[in-house]
Amino acid sequence: MQSSFSFSFSGDDIDEDLQAATKSENSHAVLPLGMSPGTSGPGAVTSAFPVTGQPLLPATVHDLDEMLSRLPSKIAYSTLTVDLGDGSASFQLPRRELWDVRVQLMAEEDTEGDGQGDHEACLGDRDVKTGIYEGGFKSWESSVDLVKVLDSEGFSQTVGQGPWRVIELGCGTALPSLAVFQWACASRASGTNPAPLALVLADYNPSVLYLVTLPNFILAWALQMCQGNPVLEAALSSDGELELGPEVLEAFRAFLRASGVAFTFISGAWSSTFVDLLYNPELAPSSQPDEKTIVMGAETIYSPFALASFSETLLSILRRELAETSHPQVAALVAAKRLYFGVGGSLDDFIDRMRGFGVVVDMLREETDGVRRGVVLCRLPPPATNCHSIA
Repeated sequence: MQSSFSFSFSGDDIDEDLQAATKSENSHAVLPLGMSPGTSGPGAVTSAFPVTGQPLLPATVHDLDEMLSRLPSKIAYSTLTVDLGDGSASFQLPRRELWDVRVQLMAEEDTEGDGQGDHEACLGDRDVKTGIYEGGFKSWESSVDLVKVLDSEGFSQTVGQGPWRVIELGCGTALPSLAVFQWACASRASGTNPAPLALVLADYNPSVLYLVTLPNFILAWALQMCQGNPVLEAALSSDGELELGPEVLEAFRAFLRASGVAFTFISGAWSSTFVDLLYNPELAPSSQPDEKTIVMGAETIYSPFALASFSETLLSILRRELAETSHPQVAALVAAKRLYFGVGGSLDDFIDRMRGFGVVVDMLREETDGVRRGVVLCRLPPPATNCHSIA
């Protein structure tokens, strides 16, 4: 029997069409998950709330062209304003409208696969349907916190100086990676010589990747590059819609090729197979000699199960980066609530666990208004001093 649940985290949901609901005492804000299944110890696989006898989705890489072919003829969008904190600067991130996702899901309700499950979960009153939908259609405050840290750490300038590899675990609407991509687009629009940028977007549900993750990147590109481009100017309407005709999609592909931007989309449960896919030379972009890697995750440690699997997956990636790249420069940014009431996950427990593995963890940002949150930087010490292992 599938379990489903919801929690009243007032203020967590930043989607405009749900803000009114979160003001009600009886409303249900969607629990920010992004990604919950993964590994717990050698060879074992768990999920945040395991379902006995139900197999988890296998880690799978998705072809960009196939994902583009599944998009509708047009998508509706709005923009999220991110206040960068200096009193004047702000940043606009486009996102596909949730109601537009619902329309597409309803149109697909008779198809096979996970579309039906996501349709039920997205339109129902439950936050999560375990093993079917892991919460990736919504955007959350910790994702915005992560965007602010990326800006304050100067990533808006350094992304154009690559090469960079950005891996977002439990991406959902992918606001942090979307900010990185938008900054990269801006540097290319200004005439700066493009440095290679590899973006790896991972979410448990494949439908999240093609329904919200990929559309958000197309929107960011179209809005950033539309000036002086007749194809994009004609495709963008004044009432918040983007036509996705063949010319637009081919222009998107051409931009990626010309700009040295490569996408890798991975769905499924965290596992050793998932980590192996990140480093499969046949599936992932080739590493650059001076490439720097940043791993990101927001709202991925909401329960003890999720915290353990995320921590172990993150540690495996950090170790692989140090072992398999010629000039390893890798760090991780993790954003989360200080405590997830009712389910037991906490940022402090994550910090303690990672430090127990020998990882250096520094607090970069703390939020004390409303639900307490934080963003931490995780790095491995030099290999010679790293003697910790996962039991």
